[in-house]
Amino acid sequence: MNHPTTTPAHPTDTPTADGGLHRTGPRHAPPGPGTPAVTPLRFGYGTNGLADLRLDDALALLADLGYDGVGLTLDHMHLDPLAADLATRTRHLAARLDALGLEVTVETGARYVLDPRRKHGPSLLDPDPDDRARRVDLLIRAVRVAADLGAHAVHCFSGTTPPATPPETAWDHLADALSPVLEAAGTAGVPLAVEPEPGHLLATIADFHRLRRALGDPEHLGLTLDIGHCQCLEPLPPADCVRAVAPWLRHVQIEDMRRGVHEHLPFGEGEIDFPPVLAALAATGYQGLTVVELPRHSHAGPHFAELSLPFLRGAESTATRSPVLAPPPGDPSATPEGSTS
Repeated sequence: MNHPTTTPAHPTDTPTADGGLHRTGPRHAPPGPGTPAVTPLRFGYGTNGLADLRLDDALALLADLGYDGVGLTLDHMHLDPLAADLATRTRHLAARLDALGLEVTVETGARYVLDPRRKHGPSLLDPDPDDRARRVDLLIRAVRVAADLGAHAVHCFSGTTPPATPPETAWDHLADALSPVLEAAGTAGVPLAVEPEPGHLLATIADFHRLRRALGDPEHLGLTLDIGHCQCLEPLPPADCVRAVAPWLRHVQIEDMRRGVHEHLPFGEGEIDFPPVLAALAATGYQGLTVVELPRHSHAGPHFAELSLPFLRGAESTATRSPVLAPPPGDPSATPEGSTS
């Protein structure tokens, strides 16, 4: 998701701990003598930035370019989550991903997949319970797709607070709506990774912690960290954000961005210093995908996909020459209270 806006900063929690999921990448050499052990990073590209390509063509492109995986947005032009033959399509896609050697995470940020007239509508915060249920159904479908694909996480977001809805009511709606999704995620063994999104009810890392505590810190609730969003509005630098959320990190999106402006930019066009971010990410032990998110550059998706991976590999190489060590594990229950905005 990407819409240029000017956004104020909010306070956040600052816990410490290690993170991680499963798998290590075969494309990286082991560290040399005296080099601290870090987790090799695995890069993907989001299909929301390749919307003009057929899905099979997009996957073939990413494999040819050397990506480790793909951030698959469930949408009508690629894998339609509302299609009658979704299960069959998912099986075929699983075989194709396996043949290409691509990992996958499932993303749910399609703009008009549920409502052709309301961007990202209906949301988990919709005043109409039937409309909230439609979004819940989409997320449960996404969990099932993710399980069938062997995805490492399902991404989601809160949505914007509807007009005339009090904040406390919106938070209650969010917690209630996510409960059955988390139950499905637990059954499937797939983490649900909520993304703090500028302008949404859940906009910051601190807001994620508010939700986590409200739900009782469920095992299958994790975080999608968008590195650009950290630059946009978090009080901590992006590398510090990575270290702070390590225990809950289940998915990462990455692009360049400027402070206070929510606009996803190609690498080198914003303000982020990427080697420290990638060093921090590797040091946490995170083993999921780090997915390039450039949805508004989809008109030139193949071009930006070709440019992005060498940039990230170069930044990763710089990072490994001066790695940032992860802090020791902390107690998540000791996390200080954060923003309630």
